[in-house]
Amino acid sequence: MIRAVIADDHAIMREGLKLILRTADDIEVKAEASDGFEVLALVRKGDFDVLVMDLSMPGRSGMDLIRQIKDEFPEVAILVLTMHDENQYAARAIRAGALGYMTKESAGTELVKAIRKVHNGRPYISMDVAEQLAMDAMPTRLDMPHKSLSDREFEVFNFLVSGKSVTEIAELLHLSVKTVSTHKTRILQKMGINSLAELVQYAVVQGLLEKFKP
Repeated sequence: MIRAVIADDHAIMREGLKLILRTADDIEVKAEASDGFEVLALVRKGDFDVLVMDLSMPGRSGMDLIRQIKDEFPEVAILVLTMHDENQYAARAIRAGALGYMTKESAGTELVKAIRKVHNGRPYISMDVAEQLAMDAMPTRLDMPHKSLSDREFEVFNFLVSGKSVTEIAELLHLSVKTVSTHKTRILQKMGINSLAELVQYAVVQGLLEKFKP
């Protein structure tokens, strides 16, 4: 029996996932979590095999949470289930320690398969993500400016170019407005860009704006 934990800050999403998993006689939902702190508490208690987690939750979340879990409990198989397009975050999540990545749009048909696969120690990623990881590992690869951003900065970058205000981003990422403003300043500095308009233009030229799903 595969023992799973579902971590998502939306109760209706957790209920939907449990309904999907009830169709599998080899998967049992042991517990649920609605924020990063609850996830860490459950991980430290143990008694499960696979963590199905969203990237954006209150408290510690995203890549930081994945890294902390893998540092403390490397045996836990993490499957990221998120609204974010895989072209934006999948490679970062895998590098942080996740074993699989899928969007919520595909959960209805792929969730059971994905959980079984990561439980067996095999990655659940698309060919496009595998190619991206391989290209990133090449020493001769010339990285674009946005590749220099940290995981959190990259999240803020995506919301900025999609038209979100600093206040809206703070609410979405459960951060203070001051922290988001600091991230915005660092993003512009790291990428050598002088304004938000230029940042949006960069995203359009690189095809990033079209791939991002707010």
